[in-house]
Amino acid sequence: MTLDVPNIKDIDQRLRDEANEPLDEIPVTEPTKKTQIIAIYGKGGIGKSFTLANLSNMMAEQGKRVLLIGCDPKSDTTSLLFGGKACPTIIETSTKKKLAGEEVAIGDVCFKRNGVFAMELGGPEVGRGCGGRGIIHGFELLEKLGFHDWDFDYVLLDFLGDVVCGGFGLPIARDMAQKVILVGSNDLQSLYVANNVCSAVEYFRKLGGNVGVAGLVINKDDGTGEAQAFAKAVDIPVLAAIPQDEDLRRKSANYQIVGTNDGPWGELFGALAEAVAGAPPIRPKPLDNDGLLGLFAPEDVGADFELTPATDTDMRGKNAKPKKSLEVVYDDV
Repeated sequence: MTLDVPNIKDIDQRLRDEANEPLDEIPVTEPTKKTQIIAIYGKGGIGKSFTLANLSNMMAEQGKRVLLIGCDPKSDTTSLLFGGKACPTIIETSTKKKLAGEEVAIGDVCFKRNGVFAMELGGPEVGRGCGGRGIIHGFELLEKLGFHDWDFDYVLLDFLGDVVCGGFGLPIARDMAQKVILVGSNDLQSLYVANNVCSAVEYFRKLGGNVGVAGLVINKDDGTGEAQAFAKAVDIPVLAAIPQDEDLRRKSANYQIVGTNDGPWGELFGALAEAVAGAPPIRPKPLDNDGLLGLFAPEDVGADFELTPATDTDMRGKNAKPKKSLEVVYDDV
């Protein structure tokens, strides 16, 4: 019995066509004042939202005007900042307003707390569109709302680093940000994502881009040192090492802000805010796969495992039959 494989070419052709469309042009003009636009990348679940919510709150306490924009289709960036409350996304609000024949206003999508302004771009419904194109559409709407006329010291963009399509690489590809900050931990997958982002930065630098990597924030640092070794290998600084701590875990789970001078973690996030502000954009030196695996003990990442090639007989299983040889055998004359 052979495998019954369904034909999905017709089903997913529309999505493939959408993903292959060229990126829309987004006008980029000089802001009315010098604003640091910083794109933060990291593996899903690594703690970008935790880091950014507390970093933005600390920056505001230091007297800075901060805009936090969630660019992850999960729309979880602002949840911690707003005590677990999900704010309406730009894309879903735009859709509803368009159907009602109305225009989107700032108050529909941007909210504030403790001096931090925040919004979520959002994304398409699950399985119904390209997340990267959703990001592009969101930035088009920001342009219409007057993005480059806004008065902020810092604009922090929270991007999912696992996805490497053009939409998520927008700030790097089009110089929309001055620098990139990576969030990682002492595990292979998060550093794999961080290394991919370094590769993207290096690629666009070769094409004449100006975006660089400001550094790495190590979250849930257990002291094993792999993330520090990665930062040294790719030649970027460690901006902060946030420890793996039960108090931090519990407060984050309860949507409590710890990046404040009123708490025990204020000094750590205060130093991070200063490091983020002053760190220059550096051209990283991304690692190849062997170099990345070399940061870990071989037994931890399977680097000492040898690949065993499969055969056609293996694949056919009980359906395997001897193949007739095409070799021509000549009788002795």
